[in-house]
Amino acid sequence: MAVVLNQETLPTLVGQSIGPGEWHEVTQERINEFARASGDHQWIHFDVERAKDGTFGTTIAHGLLTLSMISVLNQGLFKFEGFKMAVNYGYEKVRFPSPVPVGSKLRTIAKVIDFAPAGATFQTIVEFTVEREGAPKPACVAQ
Repeated sequence: MAVVLNQETLPTLVGQSIGPGEWHEVTQERINEFARASGDHQWIHFDVERAKDGTFGTTIAHGLLTLSMISVLNQGLFKFEGFKMAVNYGYEKVRFPSPVPVGSKLRTIAKVIDFAPAGATFQTIVEFTVEREGAPKPACVAQ
């Protein structure tokens, strides 16, 4: 069940983690689509045959693909209520501690870092940790 984030609940959730979410597989098709959309055609992402002889033995997802997947990985974790609009203002402290080989399964944990009034609005800082199934380190950590 999704955690409701609103003006009353957010202050009580500071320092708390939400999740983990559901696992989502990173397919070669998703990687190829991201390469086309971003223009990043480095062989390590899409050249399956060449990647077999590379460092990881297979293709890996773009770091920015992993970051962009946070939206889908969050589905079902939480929902905003009581606000006219929620806007992603940006990401800070983005890190990619481990690669995401094709076929990996990812999920996220969201931790509310801060919630504060900002004029007539509110600013919420959430840290997302993208876990890769079976990996000792996360695939991505971003606030």
